[in-house]
Amino acid sequence: MTNPSPLSAASPEVRTLSRDELRDEVATLLTEGNRLALVACHDDGHRLRVVYSFVAVYPRRQIDLVVPVPYDDAWIPSLADLSFPAGNFERGTRDLFGVRPANHPQPYRLVRHGHWPRGWYPMRKDARVTPEFEPDVESFPFVEVEGPGVYEIAVGPIHAGIIDPGHFRFSVVGETIVRMEARQWYMHRGVERLFEGRSPSEGIALAEQIAGDTVIGHTLTYLMAIEAASGIEVSEPDRMLRALLLELERLYNHVSDLGSLANDVGFSVVNSHAQRLRETLLRLNKAVTGHRFLRGALSVGGVSVLTLPDPDVLRAVAADVQEIIAITLGHAIVRDRFTGTAPLPTSQAEAMGTLGYVARASGIDADARRDHPFVDLGKHFHVVTDTGGDVLSRYRVRAGEFEVSIAVAIDLIRRLGAHRGGAAAAAGSPWPAPSSTDAYSGLALVEGWRGTICHRVELHQDGTVSRLKVVDPSYFNWPALPVALAETIVPDFPLVNKSFNQSYAGNDL
Repeated sequence: MTNPSPLSAASPEVRTLSRDELRDEVATLLTEGNRLALVACHDDGHRLRVVYSFVAVYPRRQIDLVVPVPYDDAWIPSLADLSFPAGNFERGTRDLFGVRPANHPQPYRLVRHGHWPRGWYPMRKDARVTPEFEPDVESFPFVEVEGPGVYEIAVGPIHAGIIDPGHFRFSVVGETIVRMEARQWYMHRGVERLFEGRSPSEGIALAEQIAGDTVIGHTLTYLMAIEAASGIEVSEPDRMLRALLLELERLYNHVSDLGSLANDVGFSVVNSHAQRLRETLLRLNKAVTGHRFLRGALSVGGVSVLTLPDPDVLRAVAADVQEIIAITLGHAIVRDRFTGTAPLPTSQAEAMGTLGYVARASGIDADARRDHPFVDLGKHFHVVTDTGGDVLSRYRVRAGEFEVSIAVAIDLIRRLGAHRGGAAAAAGSPWPAPSSTDAYSGLALVEGWRGTICHRVELHQDGTVSRLKVVDPSYFNWPALPVALAETIVPDFPLVNKSFNQSYAGNDL
């Protein structure tokens, strides 16, 4: 791999713009191949400030566009026609900070609950006291599809399984889905606000609970943003160990999905074996970190584990997974249900900004482990892609990534053992003295198992967190699910939904 240094270690280029200059600047950046990673609003006490963070790979760079916004004239020009993800970021910014996106094509609430008092914006500094909530009088404006034979099916927000709430409204003719609209944000937790005023170390427990199945992904992204903001250097052995934990998290999640996808077409025996292997990997996680979901291992500037994973256990799991994959894809009925189901074309996947295995299954060759690396993953790592964009492709990408992750993990264990003489623990770095009187910021990109996670942090002079913006890949990928479902039959919805398998918690912070 070339240039294994993290993107977050480089100083971003910061451009302060007026609102009138923003659209032209963004149009130019998008044309030049930059990706909008996040939009973060800030309440500075005397004004509002909106930060647009763009990242690119060739050459690797980060550009922050900063737009001051006065309290008494709180609006920004909408970028929704230039970037689909920008449109959702803008709607969330309006709901939480009261900054109106002028000329937005879909000016509906996104995060806002219908019972929040009008004029109350929970992320502003003057919103410290929780007001008395009002009756929910603001129904969400679902689009009604009319025509001969059209009827609606409502699913959720309360589901039969142990699952977070989400509402799916299907407009159907016969069994064919004409349109599906999804509505999340039923359990907004105010996660970003909870980080404010905490020390970086105090924020770790919160980062571990942003999404329970992505403990390492979100915690590592948070810590790398902190380290970028404060100039903390992390040793190569610690970076290798962090990468190993990231792959362990990818392994147990991917093997679970490989089984669940088979289960959604009635092949429950395969799912039973896949969940058995997931349990083996969770027990391995506990041996390594003391926690089945890998909590407690990461710290500011370091990482600490009890032991390195046993490579023989990983090899045995890999052999069983390859057999499960062969049985699944060799079954005519299963393969028929997977093939051609809910395709997401490359052009639509690119336009919507999809990430992770959803993007790679639609032919988009993007992976932060290669594009924004924090360590050299060695010769065994490569990005797995497919071109079909359907359930089969999303299955194949997971299967390929599992094989790659096993090889990378075993190689990292070998390198760590040689580098440390078998030791597998390191203490975190002390908090450094701040270098200026101003708040300082850092951004990090990490390839979690669902896709690229992005955190941007700003710190006070004393090192406490003044603002953290969190972006899970689900924020980019959820809107693509209805697009893929067009002309799919209703019975295939559980299968398609599982093939995306996006996080409610990571999306609704």
